[in-house]
Amino acid sequence: MEVTRETLIAEIVEKCPEAMPAFQAIGMHCMGCALSSGETVEQACAVHGIDPDEFLEGLNAYLLTL
Repeated sequence: MEVTRETLIAEIVEKCPEAMPAFQAIGMHCMGCALSSGETVEQACAVHGIDPDEFLEGLNAYLLTL
């Protein structure tokens, strides 16, 4: 699965739960909460003050190793 800025957090949790540690490592601990289910990666990064491009580069590289 390739994650983009528009990918919903809920989709990632459903299709690729092994990605959760990458989110938790940057302070996104509520992967299953109601707000995150309708949030995109870009929105979540904005709320947490994370550069979405940098995060996505690392996340997608990590997912390729699985």
